[in-house]
Amino acid sequence: MGKVIAIANQKGGVGKTTTAINLAASLSVLEKKVLIIDADPQANTTSGLNFSPESDQKRTLYEVMIGKIDVHDALIQTEIVNLQLIPSHINLVGVEIEMLDVPNRESILKEKIIPIRNDYDYIIIDCSPSLGLVTINALTAADSVMIPVQPEFFALEGLGKLLQTIRLVQRNINKSLTIEGFVVTMFDGRTKVHVQVVSELKEHFKDLVFNTIIQRNIRLSEAPSHGKPIILYDVKSNGTSNYLNLAKEVLEKNE
Repeated sequence: MGKVIAIANQKGGVGKTTTAINLAASLSVLEKKVLIIDADPQANTTSGLNFSPESDQKRTLYEVMIGKIDVHDALIQTEIVNLQLIPSHINLVGVEIEMLDVPNRESILKEKIIPIRNDYDYIIIDCSPSLGLVTINALTAADSVMIPVQPEFFALEGLGKLLQTIRLVQRNINKSLTIEGFVVTMFDGRTKVHVQVVSELKEHFKDLVFNTIIQRNIRLSEAPSHGKPIILYDVKSNGTSNYLNLAKEVLEKNE
């Protein structure tokens, strides 16, 4: 059965979608079969993999969650052989309202992906930068949570609310949920604050912090506008080697 990893942080701009796309692509290149689920109404993962959220509004995560289509009908093949996508659309915000009276509404996504879990080695869920119903669904469906952290003091302060939410999900809905790890993104070794924050993060969370650090990289920030993971956009960039190393760490942890 494929491992489900939610990429979550309620703070925007920390490299969450970049991490979801490039971790999934790197695992695929390392010969793992991967599905990435765009669980963010902003649909940045969808456009970052060269699909327009407007191109087929009837085959997105929204339709899967409200029971309008089967999960198999939402699967899209990406440019990378081993990587498939369930796209998102702004309509996904409607799930909060439409599922208000649905029993066990926190477990809808978990139930919907059961038929396809055995088809993949890893399922990566890119969560919204909010802690609403769709993100709770992602945490309920997940085996673990990966938390991208920008090395700024405000980013560290914001972790408290996310960790509190994870504890609530662990206590009440998904007792087996674990923290896959914290991954430092947008790191600049020339900045004293960055070095200090990474040191504090490792001191506090110890082995839960990945050894791989995602460096600030222009090519990495350019790639989404071209609809490509960094490994397809610039295979020789630091971003490519960083995310391949992160993927190898994930594999070492889980295999």
